[in-house]
Amino acid sequence: MFPVSSMCRVLEVSTSGYYAWLKREPSPRAREDAVLTERIREAHMRSRETYGSPRIHAELREDGVRVGRKRVARLMRAHGLEGVSRRRRGRKTTVRNASARPAADLVERDLTADGPDQLWVADITYIPVAGAFLYLAVVLDAFSRKIVGWSMAAHMRSELVLDALDMALQQRRPDDVVHHSDQGSRVWFRH
Repeated sequence: MFPVSSMCRVLEVSTSGYYAWLKREPSPRAREDAVLTERIREAHMRSRETYGSPRIHAELREDGVRVGRKRVARLMRAHGLEGVSRRRRGRKTTVRNASARPAADLVERDLTADGPDQLWVADITYIPVAGAFLYLAVVLDAFSRKIVGWSMAAHMRSELVLDALDMALQQRRPDDVVHHSDQGSRVWFRH
């Protein structure tokens, strides 16, 4: 921590002004925002935390509260209140080839295993990072629920998945394992 006098000097603010600001009552707008935030929070709770700012705004207007839509959105955002959206967000991590025949389902959707390195399940997801996306491929041992292989890249080409599988094979060196992905590709590996 730095002394208040040093911080005030760097920020070019008087020390007495800083202490006066500390004691100052909230502005009328800040007090109104506090009351409005409580009304927004109550309406959000009544909706079982499903309403977003447009519906909360409409409810407040019906209750006779004169408030702008953007103000409601700003206060909800500032207090971490958000609605539930049915719209699908994000990118698809699957591009199916319509002419390709899916592989046989060797596990018949039973993703349990009696021991380690019998069944590995794999998937790809994306992670939004600074306006772009990174793709993460993982291979998980169905018995221990541990990630045995993973790979991350800025693309979603086949080497992303193969790198994750290679890591799993190098680390675990299984004798007989079923590799299952959600897109129908299952491969037997015998070493």
